[in-house]
Amino acid sequence: MSTLEERIERVEATLAIQQLPVRYAVAVDSRNVIELVALFAVDVDCGRWGRGRDALKTYFSSSNVLSGFYRSVHLVCGQTIDLVDADHATGTVYCRAGHEDNGHWVEMAICYFDRYVRSEGRWCFERRDEKHWYSTDWEARPRGPGFQNWPGRYTGAKYQPQLPQAWPSWQRYWDEAGEEARRAVTDTP
Repeated sequence: MSTLEERIERVEATLAIQQLPVRYAVAVDSRNVIELVALFAVDVDCGRWGRGRDALKTYFSSSNVLSGFYRSVHLVCGQTIDLVDADHATGTVYCRAGHEDNGHWVEMAICYFDRYVRSEGRWCFERRDEKHWYSTDWEARPRGPGFQNWPGRYTGAKYQPQLPQAWPSWQRYWDEAGEEARRAVTDTP
């Protein structure tokens, strides 16, 4: 059985982790790169960009991650958190995001698959992996094939939606339901 102190530590960890996605959304939407990189672990792995917050700042400033659209609104819709131990956790974050891009307002439904770590005594992102269901101009419905309709951009395989098929339970569910049930609700599985 957990002690009162252990239970309080778990509650405090959960509350601190819950702040990260919202602070991320505000930092992205306000283009506050300093606050954005501060949300990540001091030794964050930025792949080809290197390690650490300076590398992450270079990534956000040099790539089109933030400059690829003008205005944005990221609405955090829900979050799961699984505490692994006193210094590590995982979770998922649902987000609905709108982006202004060259005369278009592009809507996306996103799920972030996060790893959290205690860094410098506080909870931070260790890693964020974004997967999405669709992107489309707000005047158009998401449609297949591909469900990727960001006008004029993001057309390669790298940007194709991975959800819901990335969840192993998705395929199992529809395999059990059968092809007839699937065809009754979609023409673009």
